[in-house]
Amino acid sequence: MFTTTLIAPEGALSPALAEAMRNAWGGGDLRWLAADEAAEFDMGMVPGNRWEVWEELQRARVDLVVQPSEGRRKKMLLADMDSTMIEQECIDELAEVAGVGDHVRAITARAMNGELDFEGALLERVGLLRDLPERVIGEVLETRITLMPGGPELVATMTAAGAYCALVSGGFTAFTQAVAARLGFHENRANTLLAKGGRLIGDVARPILGRDAKVRALDEISARLGISEGDVIAVGDGANDLGMLARAGTGVALHAKPSVAAECDIRINHGDLTALLYLQGYGREEFSGGTRRP
Repeated sequence: MFTTTLIAPEGALSPALAEAMRNAWGGGDLRWLAADEAAEFDMGMVPGNRWEVWEELQRARVDLVVQPSEGRRKKMLLADMDSTMIEQECIDELAEVAGVGDHVRAITARAMNGELDFEGALLERVGLLRDLPERVIGEVLETRITLMPGGPELVATMTAAGAYCALVSGGFTAFTQAVAARLGFHENRANTLLAKGGRLIGDVARPILGRDAKVRALDEISARLGISEGDVIAVGDGANDLGMLARAGTGVALHAKPSVAAECDIRINHGDLTALLYLQGYGREEFSGGTRRP
């Protein structure tokens, strides 16, 4: 059995469209998870025209996901941070303060799209932050970093349901520690910016956490919890997330770079992080934490 989920920005999913989809694919009863925002129905097989319909629905700002019905509710959330749980890339914000914002943003974009080696690109960008006062990190966190919509609800709801939440980033511990504490993640892993005398030295501690380290985090944490990788829902947007997205039971490319989305079956381009709850069959009335955006 398979479940088809339709997810759109608040108010953008019309009942007529949802009913038409259910009828066209011969699905079962239509279940509304949130009025005019998310609905689902079950069916016996994956339709052959799945991706053609997906393309059509994208033009209507509707995300379409088809997945096995069994085991949708996961026991662990494994999440990237930059451009996933927060709306920014932390290294780009630091670079902006350092006066090298445009140069670093260009490198970041290419690295996240898989055009550059992650480790080499990280070291090049960190090198450009040499001599930046360490206090700037706190200032950036306070004034330039904002949470991705739906993140508080996602973490709070999964935690309330007994799931374990881990934040894994190719960014920096100075940011993941703050974001994890704010959102309620159980643990966080990232790279450590090195400083001396109150200033960054333009380097990070070794080993560097990149794509392989995110997969190791999935393996290590799930083993520690006594669960399988099939019990994990992972979310990310960059090329260094592809390993964990492929291994997790449910791997979600959220507002992802083109090369990342092309390799993932579950793509959320229009919904926010609450889409990960809808994918697991949670209705809005089951959500915990957070506030509805105006």
